[in-house]
Amino acid sequence: MKLEDELKQKTFGSPYRRMVVNVMFTGNWLQKEFSCQLKQYGLSLQQNNVLGILRGQYPNPATLGLIQERMLDRDSNATRLVDKLLEKGLVTRCQCADNRRKVDIVITEKGLELLKQTDTIMQNLEEKYSQITPEEAVQIGELMDKLREREG
Repeated sequence: MKLEDELKQKTFGSPYRRMVVNVMFTGNWLQKEFSCQLKQYGLSLQQNNVLGILRGQYPNPATLGLIQERMLDRDSNATRLVDKLLEKGLVTRCQCADNRRKVDIVITEKGLELLKQTDTIMQNLEEKYSQITPEEAVQIGELMDKLREREG
């Protein structure tokens, strides 16, 4: 459905304004869909993101700083997210052997298993949006990258 129909707005003032609104609207729309499907697993988007980061590090530990810098939503409270995942038995946390001021965080087997289940959500979304060709998906990704490029 066209953005104008979704928002019941005829014009946006400029093609750039329409693009910005469309990117924000579509990002929120995709997040909501993913978030709703994660609820059955008792996870938020941010918790799932932290688990994915930890799986990428596995079997090596990660620090809170590393998690924070790799998160999709960098305004999230990584400490609080790790605490919640710890309560669920999805991660472990211990003092770093080399530096006692640092905390090492590692995903557990339970966390890895849960991620295998949540991976199916993304696979289903990929299939659901198969009206976009692989070439178009690459082009959209490259255009999103271009939006984030900074001058200089």
